[in-house]
Amino acid sequence: MSELLSRTHAVALDAADPLRALRNEFVFPQHNHRDQTYFVGNSLGLQPRGARAAVQEVMDKWASLAVEGHFTGDTQWLHYHRLVSEQLARVVGALPSEVVAMNTLSVNLHLMMVSFYRPTVERPVILMEAGAFPTDRHAVESQIRFHGFNPDTDLIEVQPDEPNGTISLQAIERAITEHGPRLALVLWPGVQYRSGQVFDLDAITRMARLQGARVGFDLAHSVGNVPLRLHDIAPDFAVWCHYKYLNAGPGAVAGCFVHERHHRDTTLPRFAGWWGHEEATRFKMSPQFVPAVGAEGWQLSNPPVLGLAPLRAALDVVDKAGGIDALRTKSLRLTGMLDALVRARLSGVLEVLTPSEPDRRGCQLSLRVAGGRERGRSLFEYLQTVGVLGDWREPDVIRISPTPLYNRYLDLHHFVEEVDAWAGR
Repeated sequence: MSELLSRTHAVALDAADPLRALRNEFVFPQHNHRDQTYFVGNSLGLQPRGARAAVQEVMDKWASLAVEGHFTGDTQWLHYHRLVSEQLARVVGALPSEVVAMNTLSVNLHLMMVSFYRPTVERPVILMEAGAFPTDRHAVESQIRFHGFNPDTDLIEVQPDEPNGTISLQAIERAITEHGPRLALVLWPGVQYRSGQVFDLDAITRMARLQGARVGFDLAHSVGNVPLRLHDIAPDFAVWCHYKYLNAGPGAVAGCFVHERHHRDTTLPRFAGWWGHEEATRFKMSPQFVPAVGAEGWQLSNPPVLGLAPLRAALDVVDKAGGIDALRTKSLRLTGMLDALVRARLSGVLEVLTPSEPDRRGCQLSLRVAGGRERGRSLFEYLQTVGVLGDWREPDVIRISPTPLYNRYLDLHHFVEEVDAWAGR
């Protein structure tokens, strides 16, 4: 085996890693009194140590000030959602006015489709990838039906055309071109959840707009994983969650992007709520809705302060890392090493489904176990017993996601060695 794939080299890389101290910013589940080898940041990130203090600060203010907490101090609740706007904007490549932390991903997706899915008899179609995450598929189908159209004819799903179930940019372009005159909305993921494939969002946006369609992105598996340039790429909207690579906790408050070209368009239909009303006149309690300028104008209710507090702590860790570009640099090395180790040592046991090109994948490798689903489940369950945690996606995929904020190069060897031990039993 090449020296570059040895444990000795992994130890040296960990010692030289400029992000190595960030591992201490997180709380690890324990296995036999040792830190679990945790590869599930693509599903639920670990708890930042600062999250408890951030929540406690809110609790203490609630106890000591009650309602006055809305108006007191640097972390007053009236503007609490804005405490994360600049940091979120850096993570997704947007202007602070283009992002807002609110609701959950599925709620935000529906709210965005209220504004940006405006079907007509001539243009009723939504185009998305086949095998999309169920929440997107459910939301899209229900929106099509809500508007009186038929998902059987007005929902177009682009099928995989590459080995291992990935989708080429050419297949996406063919589908957009073919259905262009009927397209109302292209809704696409930044990273496909099952395969781990990263898509070219710039190209997809240009293709959709060339056909006169709106474009939106589900970035649940992209935010905190890969660099984004939402302002420059200029989709109409994007939605995401914060509990995966941004480590804001289970069911964390989600994020939403609305490009600035829409900020002053008061003709856009939307479901209105009082926190989306412009701040200057909000408390005059007028019955007329005057939307705030920016993504904040799509808010419904006042910020869930206790839910936003862990996100503040999580984003502070990203800043300590030097931002998403620094995380991406380490991620490319981690995932590249994992890919090389699997191919070199486990080629008869595991098949890598995620694209091999570095720019077409993020942290995640999706793996299929030779021998079928039952052997796959056997390996997955064995790994749990030895303190190596990935996750399972039906029908036969184990996802392993080395996350640069807290995973080490040596963790990759632990995974490979345990798979090798299981295969040799």
